[in-house]
Amino acid sequence: MKLINGSVFLPDGKFSNADVVCSEKILDVTERAGCDIRTDIQQENGADTDCGSVLDVSGKYVIPGLVDIHSHGAVNADASDGDAEGLRKMSRYYAQKGVTSWCPTTMTLSEEQLLTAMHAIRDFTSDGANCVGVHLEGPFVSYEKRGAQNAAYLQKPNIEELKKLNDASDGQVRMITIAPEEDENNAFIREASQICTVSLGHSVADYEQAKAAFEAGATHVTHMFNGMNGLHHRKPGIIGAAFDAGATVELICDGFHIDPSVIRMTAALFGDKLNLISDSMRCAGMPEGEYSLGGQPVWMKAGKATLADGTLAGSSIHLMDAVRNVVRFGVPLEQAIRAATLTPAESIGLAQEIGCIRRGARADLLILDKELNLENVIIGGQIWQ
Repeated sequence: MKLINGSVFLPDGKFSNADVVCSEKILDVTERAGCDIRTDIQQENGADTDCGSVLDVSGKYVIPGLVDIHSHGAVNADASDGDAEGLRKMSRYYAQKGVTSWCPTTMTLSEEQLLTAMHAIRDFTSDGANCVGVHLEGPFVSYEKRGAQNAAYLQKPNIEELKKLNDASDGQVRMITIAPEEDENNAFIREASQICTVSLGHSVADYEQAKAAFEAGATHVTHMFNGMNGLHHRKPGIIGAAFDAGATVELICDGFHIDPSVIRMTAALFGDKLNLISDSMRCAGMPEGEYSLGGQPVWMKAGKATLADGTLAGSSIHLMDAVRNVVRFGVPLEQAIRAATLTPAESIGLAQEIGCIRRGARADLLILDKELNLENVIIGGQIWQ
């Protein structure tokens, strides 16, 4: 396949007038520099003898497929269910919305439930968006900042438990969220960071505790501002430590979890370290009503999902919603796209494979109009339907 005449988002974080040639992977990207280089294209039959079909995307954006590294569920399915059909439904839903790579994200649950979920993910064959690894959100988080995590299953950080879950998933754990103050002398973080990305979250850690955790090997922050102490001018906490450490950070940009002013501020402070996530749950893509998250009832009304006591649970958005939201809030388009593509791929160590339009990367691409409406999803070089 060859995409011609598009405004292509390149790894330098800028759009360029370019053509993209791909099969399952991207074979070539040619910047046009204002010149018409279509003279060898057989436009009368829409085919190019070297690359198969030709798609003229004049006036359109061509961006990498979105990468959601923190998503619990959608369409009344959840990654913690341990259900192959649910994973398939989620995979197809994400692809419909422009997410081509995702990390099924589990909650704080019993070991039995988590092992069942790991086995289901291990055996799952993607039917849309590609599963690129597991994000374990818990069970090694704090009681005080547990949020929608089930307190009955909280544990102290335990490297043997992580290894057991990773083995059960056939080595697919890409990220784990922990509260560093629960990890004595950061021993868990030192070992876990050799297995996967260690993220700080659901934590009451102060600046010094967080700083020590980053020095021990943590590199990421889970849904920053939510599930942690705020940024105080004399108590910078995890947020200040993350900035000093150059950590990558997540934001839930559904319009409920974070005020638009704070989103703009965070984007300015963290630059290309910013990740957009959905933190979606099974109510995403569903009508208003009662659902569940981590075994607890959740109510979703007007797009807002809460526990019975009003605590915010996950979100009801998908990642393309997050991109559109932050652009509407005032974040530059180029930064918003990077934050939903290349930066999350970098955060889980897959930047050479996904989240970018460069030779050798997977040919996962989106075609958008100038209003950011999704026109085509290409997964592995094939238009997905």
